[in-house]
Amino acid sequence: MDGVHFPSVTQLAVPFFIGAVLLEFVLIRFARAKGEYETRDTLASLLMGAGNVVAGMTLGVLSFKALMAVWDYRLFDMGLSLWAGLAVFLLDDLRYYWYHRIAHRSRWVWSEHVNHHTSQHYNLSTALRQSWTGLFTGMFVLQIPLVLLGFHPALIAFAFGFNLLWQFWIHTEVIGRMPGWFEAVFNTPSHHRVHHAVNARYLDANYAGTLIIWDKMFGTFVPELDEEKPRYGVVKNIGTFNPVKVAFHEWIAMFADAGRPGLTLRQRLGYLFMPPGWSHDGSRKTSEGLKADFVRLNPQEAGKPGLPR
Repeated sequence: MDGVHFPSVTQLAVPFFIGAVLLEFVLIRFARAKGEYETRDTLASLLMGAGNVVAGMTLGVLSFKALMAVWDYRLFDMGLSLWAGLAVFLLDDLRYYWYHRIAHRSRWVWSEHVNHHTSQHYNLSTALRQSWTGLFTGMFVLQIPLVLLGFHPALIAFAFGFNLLWQFWIHTEVIGRMPGWFEAVFNTPSHHRVHHAVNARYLDANYAGTLIIWDKMFGTFVPELDEEKPRYGVVKNIGTFNPVKVAFHEWIAMFADAGRPGLTLRQRLGYLFMPPGWSHDGSRKTSEGLKADFVRLNPQEAGKPGLPR
C-alpha cells in the first residue's frame, strides 16, 4: 500500500472556491446580501492561499514522509474501503478539533494559525487566508495515532481535504442560521462567525472543523447571539495587507519576546508555549483576562456561555 495515491481535494476544488467568492461578491455588492469585501484585504487573502498551496507542495512532503515512516509500525491495517474513509474522516475531525484548540491556546502554534484570523472582514476569501508555516509547528504528530491504528497517511490526507472543503463555505455572513437539527450537529456559518470574533464572550470558542459536536462535548461551544454582532480580526490588529508580514509577524514577535534580556528560561519558554497574550510580568492580557475584564464591567453577563462566573 506504500504506493497509495489520492487526488488533492482542495486543488480540485480551486475553480469552485473562485466561483463561490465571485458569487458572494456579486450577492453582497448588487443583491444587498450581508457581508463586505475590501480589495486589499481580499487580495491579501488570495495571496496567502496561493502561498499555502506552494508551501504544501514543497514542504508537505516532509510531514508525509514522516508519517509514512510511522506507517511501518502500524498496529492494524484498516485498508482503503469506504468505511475506512468514513472512520478516518470522523477521527481526523476530532484530531482537527484538538489541533485547532491547541492553536489558540499555545503561542507556538498560534504563530502559524493567527494569519487566518487577521482579516477584519468575514467572507469566503477569508477562508483562503491560510498559513505558510504549518509544518514548522510539528503539529502533524497529532496524526501519528491514526497511522498507528492502520489508516494510511494518503487516506488521512484525502479525508482531511473534505474537512477543509467543508470549512470553506462557512466563512460567510450571507448565510444566517441553518435549520436547528443542522446547527446541532455540524459546524455552520453562524458557529464559525463566533470563532472568528474578538468579542470577549466569543474568544476561544467553536474550534470544530466539520462537526460542532466536539465543542459541545468538550465545553467550548458558544452560540452566536442576535444582540451581539461578531467583530472580526485579532485582539490587536496588525494593520497590514502585506502577505509576507501577515505570514510571519507573530513568529517574529514571539521570538523577540522570548529573546528579551534578563528573562529566566521558564519565562522564555512561557513566551513560546503559553497562551497568546501571556507575559512574564502580567502586562498583557490573555483571553481569560479579557473575559474577566468584560464581566467586571458587565456583571449581569457573568456565567453566560463563553464568560466566567
